[in-house]
Amino acid sequence: MAENQQPQFALQRIYIKDSSFEAPNTPKVFTKEWKPEIKLDLNSGARKVDDNHYEVFIKVTVTASNDGETGFLVELVQAGLFAMANIPEQQLKPMLGAMCPNILFPYLRESVDAMVVKGGFPALMLAPINFDALYQQRLAQEAKAAEEQGEQQPTH
Repeated sequence: MAENQQPQFALQRIYIKDSSFEAPNTPKVFTKEWKPEIKLDLNSGARKVDDNHYEVFIKVTVTASNDGETGFLVELVQAGLFAMANIPEQQLKPMLGAMCPNILFPYLRESVDAMVVKGGFPALMLAPINFDALYQQRLAQEAKAAEEQGEQQPTH
């Protein structure tokens, strides 16, 4: 007798896995007009914890330069523990690659802003990120890389 098991998804916990704030040119940076250049580096990933749990994370590095000097550097890894069961493989990957990062991003955004403000700088609200589009780009890049790899294989 086959039992119809419904897919299950639940957010268990949201947490900061790693964080760092540096302001190497303080207090001198506070004596200049603040017109920063902001550089953002962001990526996400996931790992299986056990049969029913996955850890999903977003890692961000934000560098603010003002007049050629680093104002601040923020590095943050925002993570979440998600319980998932009975989810088909073709649905699991987009959930881990797009849906879960979309859930985590507002927490990452708030944490980065809080660190910057506590460092004495004006608030920094990161623009929303479309993780669905990033996931689709990653799939396209992986498909292209696999195709190129296939072309490089010698044929016998």
